[in-house]
Amino acid sequence: MTRPGTATVLGTGIGWRPEIADAVERMPGIDWVEVVAENTCPGHLPESLLRLLDRGVTVVPHGVSLGLGGAERPDEARLAALAERAEALGAPLVTEHIAFVRAGGALTASPGLEAGHLLPVPRTRDALDVLCANVRIAQEALPVPLAVENIAALIAWPGEELTEGQFLYELADRTGVRLLIDVANLHTNHVNRGEDPAKALAELPLEAIAYVHVAGGFERDGVWHDSHAHPVPRPVLDILTDLTSRVSPPGVLLERDENFPEPAELEGELRAIREAVTAGARVRDTSAGTGVAGPAGGEPAPAVREPESAGLGESRQRLGLAQASLLSALVAGTPVPEGFDRVRLGVQARSLAAKRADVVAKVAPELPLILGGGYRAGFLGYAQHHPMRGGYRRDALDFAEHLLLDGRLEEGRARRELRRWWLDRSGPAPRPRPHWLRRGLQLARR
Repeated sequence: MTRPGTATVLGTGIGWRPEIADAVERMPGIDWVEVVAENTCPGHLPESLLRLLDRGVTVVPHGVSLGLGGAERPDEARLAALAERAEALGAPLVTEHIAFVRAGGALTASPGLEAGHLLPVPRTRDALDVLCANVRIAQEALPVPLAVENIAALIAWPGEELTEGQFLYELADRTGVRLLIDVANLHTNHVNRGEDPAKALAELPLEAIAYVHVAGGFERDGVWHDSHAHPVPRPVLDILTDLTSRVSPPGVLLERDENFPEPAELEGELRAIREAVTAGARVRDTSAGTGVAGPAGGEPAPAVREPESAGLGESRQRLGLAQASLLSALVAGTPVPEGFDRVRLGVQARSLAAKRADVVAKVAPELPLILGGGYRAGFLGYAQHHPMRGGYRRDALDFAEHLLLDGRLEEGRARRELRRWWLDRSGPAPRPRPHWLRRGLQLARR
């Protein structure tokens, strides 16, 4: 079992992505990087990551698919995969999200559904009890400490019983888990849900922070989208300064997942982050000099071992039914559950569909090449009535099969190549790609 201890000092880092791998290697002042765990193969690490590891740069795996906030117990295979990546990278810790990513199934006697994205858990006692149990299961299975991240949300659950700060405080207090605080997500929840970032920071167990995420986004029609594809805005840097005026976090990391700028722009964002941290430290030092008490430091409280009670099964079922109802409304077009904002739910549903379209285009880049300008509209129309049923690669195959059976894709090269692509991946043996498709993929990757 992992046990809480002194947090590893990480410094300033950046999210490692293949598209910026060369730039990251050359950036000055990078102390550590974070990789998406599910995109990392322990036996075939990219040469860039291996060079960083050889230089002594710390690499932390960041999971996105465990779904610790879901009603079910964490999947053993996913936990084993996360543990394997931690060991392969020599990581001092691993991180995941306080979110659910799937619902339904045996627990609720309903079809299993995949969100394809991180969705918020209700801040209720039922959800907290289940989350604490799931975090303990993960802690037992992992070879290094676990830290969990607060997420951004477009929607709010009705009938919540705790604020975000209270929810995170109790989670850390009951389990000893460390916290990955995303200040961009605090800003998102401020715009979308009217929640005060300063209040959340005041309620947090700051001594439990493992590190901090900083990222950009954009506002449209009064809704903030946590895109990770835009520059870090001033309000997010201000929240970072507020946090670092209260505590010195062990690490701060810049996330960027799309629309990568020139290296100089990324380096400029890192400088702005360092300046925000320094500004917060000056406030903290001034407070200490005047005798104003700051937040306590040191180690988080040891985890309290709580056996799974008989009532936890009932909490899991209640949570499972609520999450399945919400996810079905978002991805399968079923009625909106009582108490939810229908407009915001519509925004979230469209956001999930757009996310699916983007990721399917990444895992199956042949599809946009084959379908041309009709890919995105075709996929979004498909997604309205066809939920994910087994991850993004399965989603790509299902989409192609739907187009072939639907009858609306006329005979021609696109249909022939789509059929060939689908058979290539559904049949017993791969087939060679035609020359025009190989060339198109090479150009798309430049």
